[in-house]
Parts: sequence; structure tokens; C-alpha cells
Amino acid sequence: MKCQKCGEETFLPFKCPYCGGYFCAEHRLPENHECPKIESARTPTKEEQPKTSQTWKPLEYTITYIPIETTERKIHFSTKEVTHLTVAALVVLGIGLSLGMAPNTISKIGGVPMLFAFAALVTVSFLIHELAHKFAAQKSGLWAEFRIMLFGLMLTVISIVSPLFKIISPGAVVISGLTSKKNVGKISIAGPLTNITLSITFLLAAPFVPVAKFLFLLCFAINAWIAFFNLIPFGVLDGFKVFFWNKMVWALAFTTSLLLTIASYMLLY
Repeated sequence: MKCQKCGEETFLPFKCPYCGGYFCAEHRLPENHECPKIESARTPTKEEQPKTSQTWKPLEYTITYIPIETTERKIHFSTKEVTHLTVAALVVLGIGLSLGMAPNTISKIGGVPMLFAFAALVTVSFLIHELAHKFAAQKSGLWAEFRIMLFGLMLTVISIVSPLFKIISPGAVVISGLTSKKNVGKISIAGPLTNITLSITFLLAAPFVPVAKFLFLLCFAINAWIAFFNLIPFGVLDGFKVFFWNKMVWALAFTTSLLLTIASYMLLY
């Protein structure tokens, strides 16, 4: 996105809380971009200042949220984002193919064509998860685009050939703008909820499609695992932000994903 003051391409633009424009670091302050609503940028009195800073004690991790009203934005994809999504999708497709490369798995799943179908469904599950984050953020007025993360991409590529671990984490949706803790929590839980929904859908559909029953059960397991892993309340994972927002919502989603993951192991093994 380009700075609305100088036109410089900005990876993580700052949104002005007064005029709603997007600017680079140099022009993010109202006085630096000649904000038309600069009169609103006054320092509140001590009594007016909201208590917006909360500290996560175990990790001494502090996040400051500024409660403001945001305007809804249209869903938008940049050329750079489409490129990043395409590369990530191809890598995840490789993970899907590698999961079924064992001879007994190929025979159970129904042959090579079914293996490619499974890999495609794994890729779609990954994309739906990321797009759920993006759409939730953009609908609430934030800038949100998917970006490849080099370290995660490397781990995902290694996972394609590694028999010891499989990690699907080539990138993530990056958001920018001022928002509330509640909104961050809702954006964070949007991805895992799509995987929980997909997991239950594949489980319920499996008995009705005998020719693809094992394929559907594998997709049920993959989506359950994606939801469970992302809801772990730690670090940069979705679960931490959901837990920080609403512990009851997190507990319900996490327990559901855990039960689905346990059920998938029982059905497959």
C-alpha cells in the first residue's frame, strides 16, 4: 500500500485515527500529513485517558489497544499478495502429496488421483483459514494481506521431504491499523473456526461417500489438527490472542478442536 502523503510503497502502513488515511512511518503523525482533522488530535486529560494497556504476566507480554470506531473496508487483493498466496499454496500442495506418499496410504485413499484430490483439499483448507483472517480484518476496517514468512516457508518446504515432522506455516495474514482487543480476538479465531467447521463437515460426509471415505477422514483429521495447533495459547499463535480476549470463547474452541483431533486418531488408527 502507498503512503497517501508521499506515495512511498509501505509494507505496514499506519492508519490515522482521525482522518482514516494510510501513511508511512515518516508521515503517520497528524501534523506530518496535514491531517484535516488535526484539531481532534489533542491529548486527553488524565481523567479522560482510557485504561488500554494490559499485561500478560507469564511472558511479560504487553499489548496496548486503542478503542476506536473503524469503518468497513472492501475486500481487496494486491498483486503482491496474490503472488505470495500462490507460492504458499504450491508449497502446501507439496505437503498434502507428501502426507499420502506411503504405499499403504495411497492404496487406502484410492490411488494416485485421490492422493492429488487430498492434496488439493489440504491446500484449500489452508487458504480458507488464512482468508478467514483476512476477510475478518478487512471487514472491520483494517489493512490485511497475506505475506510469506521466510522461516516458516523453509520449515514447510523441509516438511515435504521430512518423515519426522510436518509443519504447514509458509506465511500469515499481516494486519495494520488501530483496533480493540475484542476485534483482534475475533479476527484471530476466524481461521481456526473455519477449520473446525471443515473438520466436522468432512466427518459427517465420510459415511455417505464410500469411495472417498478414507480421503474425507484424512481431511477431517488435518483440519482438526490445524485448528488445535493454532489455538494453543502461546506466542504468535491465534490461541494466545483469543485467550487474551475471551477465555471462555478460547476454552470452547480449544476443547472442540482437541476432541476432534483425538477422534481423528481413533478413527484412522
